[in-house]
Amino acid sequence: MATRLEHANITVCDPKATAAMLCRLFGWHIRWQGKAKDNGFTVHVGDTGSDTGSYLALYAPPGALSPGPSSYSTIGGMNHIGVQVDDLDMVEAQVKAAGFTPTNHGDYEPGRRFYFDDSDGIEYEVVEYA
Repeated sequence: MATRLEHANITVCDPKATAAMLCRLFGWHIRWQGKAKDNGFTVHVGDTGSDTGSYLALYAPPGALSPGPSSYSTIGGMNHIGVQVDDLDMVEAQVKAAGFTPTNHGDYEPGRRFYFDDSDGIEYEVVEYA
């Protein structure tokens, strides 16, 4: 039986703004957007514009949000989102141009990588495999 990760659902302050950032940085596409759970709003953004491939569901409830404790010290916390790219240097330049700071560069098996935090404090790992 073949299985794959279809999506992950994360809470962000502004789903449309986060989706636009991910589209610019990774060449992703908005697959769907609309009303969601508890009168919130969700944007599905991913590597294809169709119903195949993986995506992130970017959710915002109505009303104000506040940051929670560190995900790395919270059971069930989402620590980072890993994105595989073909050209790490190009994506790093795009991340910098978008105003984010790449950190924790690593060059070890099975590939090169760096991390950055977006405006919601969500950590992304960007990796290129040889």
